[in-house]
Parts: sequence; structure tokens; C-alpha cells
Amino acid sequence: MVQLSSGEPARERADAARNRAAILAAAERLLGEHGPEHVSIEQVARAAGVGKATVFHRFGSRAALMRALAMERLGALQEAMASGPPPLGPGAPPRDRLIAFFDAILDVATRNVALMAAYEQAESGERQEGLLYQVWHQHVGSLIAQARPDLDAELLGHLLLGSLHSDLVLHLLRRGETERLTATLHELITTLLPA
Repeated sequence: MVQLSSGEPARERADAARNRAAILAAAERLLGEHGPEHVSIEQVARAAGVGKATVFHRFGSRAALMRALAMERLGALQEAMASGPPPLGPGAPPRDRLIAFFDAILDVATRNVALMAAYEQAESGERQEGLLYQVWHQHVGSLIAQARPDLDAELLGHLLLGSLHSDLVLHLLRRGETERLTATLHELITTLLPA
């Protein structure tokens, strides 16, 4: 499994860690209040009580800030995939792990719709190059290959993950149709990987 970070995290000064946490919390709050298209670096800096230069120094761009916030929220999912209990973690059949993986992603997305929309905007055009996508694709592709070595697991992994990256999914989540989306993904996965 690919790791989202490169080795051990560097030790942060206490004030830098506080600023980072304040910036991420402010960005998340503003996303929830105003939506991704109406949140700027200036607003985040003001809400976090730091200078705009601090945000740029720490994250480099608005897109990088959205990526960092998404990674922060998705870190627990990554840990569970790698070493958590089944079915999301190792030890369950591939189909059950795949279903648990998509359930976990939809759970995070449902609780953080504005953040996921901002992340989608930040990743547009380079999604497949992103580390998070690569980790997910490797995971999904390997589960498909374990269960159905006769299929093109690499392409199917892209297609399944691509189904989550759409305006339709965000629309369904905003309308509260998570159960419908989850049920349909379950049907798709169980059809692809029958018991």
C-alpha cells in the first residue's frame, strides 16, 4: 500500500502546528458556511487569525490548502484501509473490502460535502496524478484483481473511482441521497464481483 506521506512527519514548532490547525479549521468552517466557490485565501487567513502570507507560506495555494484539508479528513480512512479491522482493513474477502471502502468514502463525503467539492475543484485536470487517487486506485485495482483476475482490474479501478468524481455525485450528496448512491454502488460491485 502506498503511503500518503513520505516517511515520518517532521516535528513542527508549536506555533506552526497551532497555525496549521487554525487555518484548516477556518477553511472547513468557511466551506460549510459559504460553499467552495466563495472561499478565498484572504477569508481563511482572517478567520484563522493569521496573515495571508502565513497561509501561502504554509500551503502555497488555495488548491493546496483544499488538498491538505481533504488529506487531513481522509487520513483515518487510509489508516483503516492499511491496518484497520475488516472489512475495510485486511482480512475480509475482496468484494467485502471494496464495498466497505466505497461506503467509507461516501461517509466522509456525506459529512464533508463542501470540502469534497473544493477538493474536486483543486484536483480537476490532474486527479489521476494525485497521491490520494493513486493510493485509492492501487487499493481498488488490487481488490478487483484478487477477486477476478480475468478482468482488467487497472481500468475497472479507474472507472469505479471515476464514478465518484462527478457533479452528479455531489448533487446527490447535497440532496441527501447518500443511501441511494450507496445501494447502487453495492449493486455495481456485487455484479462485478459475485460471491
